[in-house]
Amino acid sequence: MEVHPPLPTRREVVDTAHGAGGLVAAVLPYHYPRPLLRAHGFHPVELWGPPGVPRDEGGRHFQAYTCDIVVRATSFLLRGGLEGVDAIVIPHTCDALQGMGSVLGDFISPTPPVLTLYLPRGRRRADRDFLTAELRRLGAALSAISGQTPDEAAWAGAFAAEDAADRALTDLYRRRHHLAITDREFYTVIRSREFLPSEVFVASTDSLPDGDPPEGVGLMLSGIVAEPFDLFDHLAAMGARVVADDLAGGTRRIYPPEEADDPFERLAARMLSGPPDPTRGDPIAARAAYLQGQMETAGARGLVVYDPKFCEPELFDVPLLRRHLGEAGFPLLHLEVELNGGLTQQTLTRLEAFVETLA
Repeated sequence: MEVHPPLPTRREVVDTAHGAGGLVAAVLPYHYPRPLLRAHGFHPVELWGPPGVPRDEGGRHFQAYTCDIVVRATSFLLRGGLEGVDAIVIPHTCDALQGMGSVLGDFISPTPPVLTLYLPRGRRRADRDFLTAELRRLGAALSAISGQTPDEAAWAGAFAAEDAADRALTDLYRRRHHLAITDREFYTVIRSREFLPSEVFVASTDSLPDGDPPEGVGLMLSGIVAEPFDLFDHLAAMGARVVADDLAGGTRRIYPPEEADDPFERLAARMLSGPPDPTRGDPIAARAAYLQGQMETAGARGLVVYDPKFCEPELFDVPLLRRHLGEAGFPLLHLEVELNGGLTQQTLTRLEAFVETLA
């Protein structure tokens, strides 16, 4: 199956944005305000490692036990991987990413300015107020770079475009059991939300063919990012199929629409409205109940938590999730991987043994 029109690469998207007179922001994972960037004239292109980039350049600046995403993304940026971007935006998703913001902003000082966004660890009114203030600060920094202060029309256009893309993402997940595509093809389109313009992403979801998906033992996939994509080929060969996910690059960023007169308050409410998430400090019991409900609805037989090594927010939750879900009849397999371009035989053996226990 091929997506029509064919998906461009990240580099092609960057070049197209610049050719149209726009600005580009390289954004680290994973909660950040797309409408805010768009209203200020920026197109976001996300960095999730990327896989296969050597750790050496980034490894000079971080401890050996630092998350692979942070180290490889730093290497990628310092090697000129996104040469010509106009800003680097680093949300405080975790301590490792906060450290990356400090290292790049305070010590290395790359040519594009480094902008940070501190995210609250709760969903109270105080957390929303804090995030609103942070978004105003980020907006002022973006205006200083672009020279644009969004008016009402710019905000309306930004929200309309990004809301349409969020609806398309939500609908794509709703349709997944009625699409004649493989898991690899499905997540290729899901992950394209990380860099495609919203209008192009919506068109790509409309092109997917209806029909019966491949059969297999149903799994739910949780964690940060499903890399490398060979993972989906291996699962298919093992007779398994991903029927639901709780991925940072997937359903964790499905934000229900929010309304407010003030665009910054609207953005804050939107960003705090997603499902339970370990990077937000949500109670484990709430997350376990959410995951159990999703697995029951989708027909998943077990949960695979798939993380880059040393991902502390995920690691904190795993023991209690295993206990909660195990008591409900849903076994859990936790895999830690390096984003080095391939899966080890040990990882594949553990995954295959897990699938066999569910068959």
